Amino acid sequence: MEALVEAKQVKQHFTVKVKGRKLLLKAVDGVSLSIYKGETFGLVGESGCGKSTFGKALLRLYALTAGRVLFHSADISALKGAALKAFRREAQMIFQDPSSCLNPRRRIEDILTEPYAIHRRFTPVEQKRKAAELCDMVGLSKTHLSRYPHEMSGGQKQRVGIARALALNPQLIVCDEPLSALDVSIQAQVINLLEDLQREFSLTYLFISHNLCVVKHCCQRVGVMYLGRVVELAQADELYERPLHPYTRALISAIPSAEGRAGDGQRREILTGDVPSPLSPPPGCSFHTRCPAVTEICRREQPPFTEVSPAHFVGCHLYHS
Repeated sequence: MEALVEAKQVKQHFTVKVKGRKLLLKAVDGVSLSIYKGETFGLVGESGCGKSTFGKALLRLYALTAGRVLFHSADISALKGAALKAFRREAQMIFQDPSSCLNPRRRIEDILTEPYAIHRRFTPVEQKRKAAELCDMVGLSKTHLSRYPHEMSGGQKQRVGIARALALNPQLIVCDEPLSALDVSIQAQVINLLEDLQREFSLTYLFISHNLCVVKHCCQRVGVMYLGRVVELAQADELYERPLHPYTRALISAIPSAEGRAGDGQRREILTGDVPSPLSPPPGCSFHTRCPAVTEICRREQPPFTEVSPAHFVGCHLYHS
C-alpha cells in the first residue's frame, strides 16, 4: 500500500517551568509509523500519553523538536510560509471539543467560508454557496448557516467542525477524539458520517481515541501509545485478538462486554500505579514501573520496536530475549 504520511523518529518536547525550574517535557519521544492512503489508522492510549500532540505534530501545528514527517514522500518537517500554507490545504484536523474550537462570535456561515478566504478560493458569492454545500454534506440544513455556535447542539457543532475540515478537499484528516464530547447516541451518527465521507472523497484518517470499542469498529490498523512512544502496532483484528505488549493486554481486557466480562473474553488485567510524568520518565522501558512481567533488563534498556510477526510490531523485551 502507498504511504500517504510517514513519521520518522518524531520527537515533540516542550520546556516548562515548575517551581521556577525549567524542565523538559517529552510529550512525543521518538515515534515512527506510516499511514497508508485511504485507511483509518487508530491511535490509542491513556490520557496524557502524547496522542493529540503527535497528531498536531504531523500537521506541523508545532515545530518538530527532532525527526521528520513525509507527506507523499516529500519532507514537510521544515516547511515555512507559502509552502506550509499549501500543505495545510492537504491536511486538516477535527478537534476534540466542538464547543471550544468554533469562534463563538462568528456565525456558522462565516466559520465555513473562512478557509476559502484565507486561501483565496472563489468569490464571496461562491464561498457562501460552498458553505451551504458543506452543510448539506454533513447533514445540516441551510438554516444553520445563520446561527452562532451556542445555538447548536454538541453533535451539530461537531458536524460544523467536520465540514470546516472538508472545505479545502484535504487528503488527510486528523480526528482528535472527535466523539469524546458527544452523547453516545450522537457518536454513532458521527462515526457513520465520517465513514461515508471517507468513501465519497477517498480520505485518509488518523483517528485518535481512548475508546477502544470505537477504534476496533472503524480502524484498519492500530497503534498503542504509552508515555510518548508507540509500544505496539498491528492490524486491528490482530491487535485485539492477539495483543502482545502487557500494556495493550491490560487496555483490551478493560473493554466491557455485554455480559459484564472483560473484553474479548480475556481475564481482566489490573495495572498498579500511575503513569509516570513525562517530565521525568523512568529509565529503560517506560512501562516497567507498572508492568506485571518486568525483568531486570526492562529497568536498564529501552526495548527495540521491531516486527515480531507479519505487520505486527511491538517494543517489549519479552519478545526480544
